[in-house]
Amino acid sequence: MDIHLPKDAQQRAVVSIERYFAQHMDGPIGNMAAGALLGFFLEELAPLVYNQAVADVQERLQARVMEIDIEVHADEFTYWNKPGRQRQGA
Repeated sequence: MDIHLPKDAQQRAVVSIERYFAQHMDGPIGNMAAGALLGFFLEELAPLVYNQAVADVQERLQARVMEIDIEVHADEFTYWNKPGRQRQGA
């Protein structure tokens, strides 16, 4: 699966990469190089993060599904347990 960012998010990511290089590396990185690095990350690493996110969501949903019976459970055969419905002489 290819992972694509909206154009505005991609532009902000490139600016963030440029800022990171300016503050934490030996020198600045150009706009084209930052864009290429972002492209590499999206192709190489983004699927890993995406797959982990999907697995996390599946786990959370599975936990919620397991709770459905508790949330929507209806007690069975309760007619005779209500006051005034006890059989006389029983």
